[in-house]
Amino acid sequence: MSAAGSGNCSITFVGTATTLLRLGEFTVLTDPNFLHRGQWAYLGKGLVTRRRTEPALSIDDLPDLDAVVLSHLHGDHFDRIARRGLDRTTPVMTTPKAAGRLRTFGFGEAVGMRTWTQQTIVKGDASLVAVSLPARHSFGFVERLLPPVMGTLLEYRRSQAARPVRIYLSGDTLFYDDLEEIGKQFPSIDLAVVHLGGTRVLGALVSMDGPQGIDLLRLLRPRTAVPVHYDDYGVFKTPLTEFRALVRAEALSTEVRYLDRGQQHRFGPTD
Repeated sequence: MSAAGSGNCSITFVGTATTLLRLGEFTVLTDPNFLHRGQWAYLGKGLVTRRRTEPALSIDDLPDLDAVVLSHLHGDHFDRIARRGLDRTTPVMTTPKAAGRLRTFGFGEAVGMRTWTQQTIVKGDASLVAVSLPARHSFGFVERLLPPVMGTLLEYRRSQAARPVRIYLSGDTLFYDDLEEIGKQFPSIDLAVVHLGGTRVLGALVSMDGPQGIDLLRLLRPRTAVPVHYDDYGVFKTPLTEFRALVRAEALSTEVRYLDRGQQHRFGPTD
């Protein structure tokens, strides 16, 4: 794996929305999707999509995990390989509906988090707080067909006196008014992991396209952003090139890092 940047924390891009976050003493996996190129992901309501890419890691390659953060229960975010292979004693922080379903799969430590609630993991003087944030997969009729989705704020502290490191995971949200409250509650975000792809289901947009991704960065003004979830499946309709072109044209305060699968970016707290 190659590395970029420096700091006491890192993100490794695995593929789709799957990332491996190393935050000091803590290791967190997001949206575990380990299907191989050519395999089908089930999205519910009879909808399927074929994977176009290969993940950078397999489940056997993973280190011991302190938690899994799952934005929602769709087959391109939690697949049958994850269901079979992940340690079922690892806490999974997700929506209440997804947590209930995961518990029927044997994931007894799945935790359902309502918006603005939090969970904390402690190791010695270090702490990792996960906060469930507003997110909307779509609106109207299509939203009723889709599972609830959440964004997540991870706040890591090496000690209570240390400056926190904040990571925002957008989840498969669209850009909408309620996201403004995230910036009010967490004005200093070190890293934003932004789900793009312009995913469409039944013709309706269900994840951010390029312009919405730019709107999100303008709103939250994270120090650095890493786009994910943009070319792995056939339902992703907006290429990353659109977002990249808009980034070049905008005077953003955010530095955007583009990671190849398997590439790592190191970062630390905002100065």
